[in-house]
Amino acid sequence: MASSVWSGYLTFGLISMPVRLFSGARGNHISFNMLHRDDNTRIQQKLWCPLDERIVERSEIVKGYEYRKGEYVIIEPEEIKKIEPKTAKAMEILEFVKADDVDPIYFESSYFVTPEEAGRRPYALLCKALEETNYVAIAKLTMHNREYTVFLRPYKGGMMLHTMYYKDEVRDLEGFGRPDVELKDAEVKVAHQLIEALAGEFEPEKFHDSFEENLKTLIKARLEGEEVTPIEKPKKMAPVVDLMAALKESLEQLPKKPPQRVEAAQRESEVKAIAKKAKGSRRKPAA
Repeated sequence: MASSVWSGYLTFGLISMPVRLFSGARGNHISFNMLHRDDNTRIQQKLWCPLDERIVERSEIVKGYEYRKGEYVIIEPEEIKKIEPKTAKAMEILEFVKADDVDPIYFESSYFVTPEEAGRRPYALLCKALEETNYVAIAKLTMHNREYTVFLRPYKGGMMLHTMYYKDEVRDLEGFGRPDVELKDAEVKVAHQLIEALAGEFEPEKFHDSFEENLKTLIKARLEGEEVTPIEKPKKMAPVVDLMAALKESLEQLPKKPPQRVEAAQRESEVKAIAKKAKGSRRKPAA
């Protein structure tokens, strides 16, 4: 079973239940190592002290906060533990709000919330109550040396937790908002038709990272001495002069079924390996 990232108590009024958190989503991307071009040797990164002019070990590293240019106050791990709030081990529900009232811009990371044996009954009660009322819970939680505001919602019979950005972390962009333009009713009507024509069920499995798949194809092709077909780059788009004409033409050119549109768009972004020897075969590391 996966390792939990936090364990403690979820409190709900006078009810408390022991729970654990498990990562609910994470990126899955190809990573590259930095190599010396001349001999393909992997580059090492050292911790260097310019004052002593030597490499230092991680055991010699401390955390410091720069309060003035070049001057630091040192903070030891034990001191951080002393100031951890009670939310480091207890997650108290502070209030309940309607799910529709929470803007997704505040969502940060997602976690599964699972109950320990002693918490199964109150956990099931809270999940069912949230499902039936369309409310979500707002609580406080401390982990990874930070206190989060978290959002708890029912999910597939259980409960998901989302850490949330604070208000001062969500940015405003000057001038952002509805453009000051006049739209014709007929244009809006055709736009509605275009949206309906493109409408479909949300099925995450239909989508995948084409660039990630192309990297895998490229790596395999290089290992086998092949090449890949380059992706045709999109032509420079011209500004729309006649909005209504562009909307109508868009409707006429659409494939009939939403899944076909998704598959076609992803196929256009995929590369294929071709059985042709690459000009430069992969370089072997120096002996």
